[in-house]
Amino acid sequence: MNKNHIQKLIGIITIVGLFLAGCGQAATQIVPNLESNVEVGEATEAPAAIDDWDEPKNYAPADSAAESSDEGAPSVAMPAPTMAFAGEVEEARGGGVAEAPESEPAVVPPDVAVVPPSGSGSSTVPDQQFQSNVTAGEIDDNEDFNAYLQYRLDYMRFLGYPVHDLDVTERHIVRVRTTNGMPVLDAEVQIYEGQTRVTTLQTPATGIVYIFPPAYNLSGQSSTLNVVVKKGQVEKSFRLTRQSTDNIWDVTLNVQPEQPPINLDVLFLLDSTGSMGDEIEQLRGNILSISAQIAALPSRPDVHFGMVTYRDRGDEYVTRVSDFTNSVQEFQSVLMNVQAAGGGDEPESLNEALYRAIHEVHWRADNTVSLIFLVADAPPHLDYGQDYDYAQEMHTAAEMGIKIHPIASSGLSDQGEYIFRQLAQYTGGHFIFLTYEEAPQSSGEPGTDHHVQEGSYTVEDLDKLVVRLIQEELAALSGQGQQ
Repeated sequence: MNKNHIQKLIGIITIVGLFLAGCGQAATQIVPNLESNVEVGEATEAPAAIDDWDEPKNYAPADSAAESSDEGAPSVAMPAPTMAFAGEVEEARGGGVAEAPESEPAVVPPDVAVVPPSGSGSSTVPDQQFQSNVTAGEIDDNEDFNAYLQYRLDYMRFLGYPVHDLDVTERHIVRVRTTNGMPVLDAEVQIYEGQTRVTTLQTPATGIVYIFPPAYNLSGQSSTLNVVVKKGQVEKSFRLTRQSTDNIWDVTLNVQPEQPPINLDVLFLLDSTGSMGDEIEQLRGNILSISAQIAALPSRPDVHFGMVTYRDRGDEYVTRVSDFTNSVQEFQSVLMNVQAAGGGDEPESLNEALYRAIHEVHWRADNTVSLIFLVADAPPHLDYGQDYDYAQEMHTAAEMGIKIHPIASSGLSDQGEYIFRQLAQYTGGHFIFLTYEEAPQSSGEPGTDHHVQEGSYTVEDLDKLVVRLIQEELAALSGQGQQ
């Protein structure tokens, strides 16, 4: 068994317990210092700035997650992919859904025991119980956006493997905060071309959404867009000028900040093909004690776990969906039954799996931090007929306020890196990648085969990295680190 494969998810396994171990602790850094690279725009306080524009009368209300699932179709029509397979993607709409086969009840190994939370709320410190020397790096492509645009250009010019691309070259930033400067979670950011609503985005814990006008089906070359920001009955409107790109449009809503316990929906999107066997074995062997650590967190976040595993067409199954549950034992039982098998060729059925992860589980619609952790080592198939489109699903995730954090396992190709970084950048997530001693940087630190410049990321233990990211996400709701 490859040493790196054995090591790489010893760290990944600990993600669940360790990232949530920081939920009740103070974090120090939440939102990147966007002001260093962009101008700050000002949202108008009242509709007076757009008196000539009335509230649209003939548009459907923003769809809920449950409504999206029932319809089985995207809420906003997206442009056709700019590269290969556009016709096949269009054929995929309305495809049938196969039910996942039932599995036998899990057998819990006798040497693994659930550690119940103590009366005082104390627990074993996870990083003392699960040691790992797996290191990783991460990048936020929205923080160094110019570098990301250059990466996209270089990929198309020099590599050009098929992808389903959305044009993100024009970016605008809306930041929604309370009157005392706290981020607003789950605010609706409705975007209109004239009086036609083109999309509605939902703010995550940071209160920040990214608007990419060329990625939407705009009917003309409008120089402005009308934006309505709503939370409950509170609403603000402003006109966004497209000529000045990368502005931050600050919107203040007179709403109350979130109060603990914080709702947290965490879904694992797991490649369960044969090449992922070592990761799955490690995860299954440690999840019981990890889940016990989560249950014992002093902050007691209201955590729901869900999981979608996937393989490929022709395997025993393509996808298996386990809906969200607040029962740690139920989630453990599902995970204990995951087996790695199948695959064969490099790409897998990630398109379909991402669709199931977004539409066929019950995300809590309001006031919830929503995260997907994609753990995989291969890109999606882009040559299947009657398939879903990952580009459409990442847009739907942004509409629902779901951040996608891909974790690239060893062997991920250039095509897979581009797609994983798309998923992260478009939804406001981070691209996480394992680093290895045999690919050293000039600094002598472990390096990576991915297209990230030395000095643009730091290397740290994978578990600590993920803990830091989740601490920042959740601590944003307390206003810590806000500019």
